[in-house]
Amino acid sequence: MTIHDTDDTLRSDRTPEFAQRVDGEHWRLSWLPEHPLSREQAWAGMELDELASDLTAAHDRLVHAQISARADILGIMWQQALIKLAKNMAARERGEQPGRSFHDPPAPVLRWRSAQLTGGPSPRVNYG
Repeated sequence: MTIHDTDDTLRSDRTPEFAQRVDGEHWRLSWLPEHPLSREQAWAGMELDELASDLTAAHDRLVHAQISARADILGIMWQQALIKLAKNMAARERGEQPGRSFHDPPAPVLRWRSAQLTGGPSPRVNYG
């Protein structure tokens, strides 16, 4: 398992997935593009992809634990990660561009909007 890294990309020698820097501090995984990530998270996502792609470790509980730990770093469940990777692989086999599905995990909230507690008898509060 080898991940080749430059200042702007992370690439695997086993899978077609990659991570790319999109601006100063944010990275995107090819298989999880809706989630802006840190470099550490992008690296964990690449490791998760390589671990999940090793068919000889399909029944290895230690590898399962490593996959789960990397999914935790990404902020998603390991089951979601494996489903997303499988969907991308199936789309490539059909000759389609891997894309986003409404079944995908929701993108994280980047900024919290402050509550509006002024102006009128019933205060309005915005969450999200």
